[in-house]
Order: sequence, then structure tokens, then C-alpha cells
Amino acid sequence: MIFSADTEVSLASAADLVSSLDPDTLTTVEQLEAFMTRWEFTGRFDRTREELAEVRALRPVLADLWRAEEVPAVQTTNRLLAEAQAVPQLVRHDRWSWHFHATTPETPLATRMLVEAAMAFTDVIRSGELDRLRTCAADDCDNPVLDLSKNRSRRYCEAGCGNRANVAAYRARKSGAADTRGGDGRAGRGDAAS
Repeated sequence: MIFSADTEVSLASAADLVSSLDPDTLTTVEQLEAFMTRWEFTGRFDRTREELAEVRALRPVLADLWRAEEVPAVQTTNRLLAEAQAVPQLVRHDRWSWHFHATTPETPLATRMLVEAAMAFTDVIRSGELDRLRTCAADDCDNPVLDLSKNRSRRYCEAGCGNRANVAAYRARKSGAADTRGGDGRAGRGDAAS
């Protein structure tokens, strides 16, 4: 484990939230509820369009933070925590052992989500591990990538971009092999026939 379990989950949920931008998969209160369930958010949930709009507004903020260099990331993280008047405290609930919350359960959902992400970023920054937060290597994707691999090799997001890149590379290799054989699979002029 690179970071504490709650930090890893907070980072993964922030990446998932940013990834919901394109295509936009967070357009209804029901989708927000599914997101909250998937990531085990606790506390106040008003189930209103206004709350949904507040959560949707977090996505570009978190996307910018995800791509920020160290000093801007520190400045943004500090600003977000100060604006939310975050007060870290140890809590334990449900299946989770002791971990940090920096807001009360009654704090609005968008603020809780933002503070949770900002707290996770404090761990990433303090550990000197910002390079584990990347953007998908696929040419047509800007989704965030959280690389928790030991060898720091993760390049693609959770949206299947890695599979698409592997298929494209395979097809390119097969096409190249067909071209060197004359296009029909038979040895072409200059090829050694065996």
C-alpha cells in the first residue's frame, strides 16, 4: 500500500468524479446516489438538484488539482481546506477503522467531497508522490489516472483505454506483418519463402 486506505479511496473517488465529466455520467440525483454508494460516502445527502450541481462543479476544480505541479497543488489544497474550514479529526464508522474526516457529517456533500479529496492530496504531496497522479496516455482521453503500482507503470484510466490501445497496437502489428508479406498473407517479392 502506497498511502493509507482512506487516502487511496479518496484519490480513487476523486479520479472517478473527474472522469464523470466526459462523457457526462453525473446528470441525475440517482447517478449521484449511485456514486455515493459506490464510494461509501457517509453523512448528509439532501438528494436535490442544487446538491447535484454543487458536486458537478467540483469536477473541474479536482481536474485542475490532479494536473497541478507541486507548488500550485500545495496552494490549491491549502486554499480548499481553509475555505471549507476543515478541522481534521479521527473517526471510525461502518467497516472503516480509524481515519480522518475534516468536516462534520452535517456539512454539505460537495464540501465533504472536496475536503476529503484535499486531505488525500496532502498525503500525496507530503509523500513526494504527485507523479502517481497522471492523465490517461490515450490520445483521445483526458481522464485522471491513479498509479498505485509498485513500478509506477500505469498509463491508462479505468475507462478501457488500455484495452483499446493494446488492440490498436496488435492490429497495427498484424497489418504491418501483412504488408511485408504482400498484403495477402503470402510471401511477397524479396521475402524469404520457407
